[in-house]
Amino acid sequence: MNLRAATVRRKPVADLVAESDHGTLKRSLGLGQLTMLSIGATLGSGIFVVLGEAVPVAGPAVVLSFVLAGVTALFSALSYAELAGMIPLSGSSYSYTYATLGELVAWVCGWCLVLEYGVSVASVAVGWGQYLNELLRLAFGFAIPDALSQPPGSGGIVNVPAIVVVLLAMLLLLSGAKESARANAVMVAVKIVTLVLFCAIAFTAVKARNFTPFLPLGLAGMSAGAAKLFFSYIGFDAASTAGEEAKNPQRDLPRAILLSLGIVTVLYCLVAVAAVGALPWQEFDGREAALSHVLSVVSGSPFWAGLLAVGAIVAISSVVLTVLYGQTRILFAMSRDGLVPPSLSKVDPKSGSPRINTLVVSAFVAALAAFIPLGKLADATSIGTLFAFLLVNIAVLLLRRRQPDRPRSFRVPLSPVTPLLGVLCCGYMMFSLDGATWLVFGAWMALGLLIYFGYGIRRSRLA
Repeated sequence: MNLRAATVRRKPVADLVAESDHGTLKRSLGLGQLTMLSIGATLGSGIFVVLGEAVPVAGPAVVLSFVLAGVTALFSALSYAELAGMIPLSGSSYSYTYATLGELVAWVCGWCLVLEYGVSVASVAVGWGQYLNELLRLAFGFAIPDALSQPPGSGGIVNVPAIVVVLLAMLLLLSGAKESARANAVMVAVKIVTLVLFCAIAFTAVKARNFTPFLPLGLAGMSAGAAKLFFSYIGFDAASTAGEEAKNPQRDLPRAILLSLGIVTVLYCLVAVAAVGALPWQEFDGREAALSHVLSVVSGSPFWAGLLAVGAIVAISSVVLTVLYGQTRILFAMSRDGLVPPSLSKVDPKSGSPRINTLVVSAFVAALAAFIPLGKLADATSIGTLFAFLLVNIAVLLLRRRQPDRPRSFRVPLSPVTPLLGVLCCGYMMFSLDGATWLVFGAWMALGLLIYFGYGIRRSRLA
């Protein structure tokens, strides 16, 4: 086998579009459901949990950290919108890079998406357990013992609540995409109302002195905060993983991606201003359920904090459901291409969902959530996502050059400047993460390459 030729072989865009038109998944999702899918996958632990880790790093400038992370996400969202309308497949950026950068880079991208989706589900499941304990403390005066609610390294043995929420999401996904989308729409509405309620209460206690000094840790602190908070934007691309289940993918996928990112960014900035304005930034250090703590201090009553904890539990459940959905669809596409075992692309005829795929992914995610601390999961997710986004921006540039006349339902404005800015911003954010995160990323990539050269390269449908 010619290794060089094998690793750079590309899947023609026409073949990808044909697979989308004749796929085995059911087309049942409209614009509203696709937008809710992306909001559901994005709006969760990033604002409810990771905010408490970013404020001690950035200070009041965490508001700018959200803006910087949002702008970085926007550049990539524009590229996603163009490619999702052009290649409406379940594989998301994995499929886009297969058409432009070749099989090896596509595998690396897909492997990064496994890190992004799988590990981010685990991390938000950890956050779910934290807010569940906060609710139990406020409502009943007790909490699940650390031994059963924290992973090793955080004072516990196993995180049982995290396992429970992953298994509940798995059962819902096994019922089918349309049923899952309906449940997600309800949960998204609840969490938007919850965050609006938080802002309404917290803004009554905002003090100008809490914003000074605005950059206590300098621009480096603001950048480090943005790198951590980029985790909060992961998921806006979830609609692109539903390319084969959208009723009108060319029209609706680009709209859903950009609409969801706009709604989420506005909410994030409002919540950040309200939170750091109501409470001195130093008091966020070590706070896991940060927003609930803010309401406890501001209102002086456990009622509002308990209500927010209920909203957070619903919000994070939505993220677990939608991101787990995205992970199964990525593996579905990779399996159909022969790069992972074929059993992962078998679709249950009754529910229209990949049953074995869903069971395998859920077991993997539940194990991660049970035994790995949140902070490590969030940073590992961010670096994998940033690398995948970087490749998507490059894919736009290459397809514009190679196939300029192919129909596009959405075009990135000011190309090639906008995709190039996306590449630079993603690279900058990646290098803002610490050395330990890079070691984890390197080890993950090494494992992925072993699997590709040991299995995928010979079993690929293009072989």
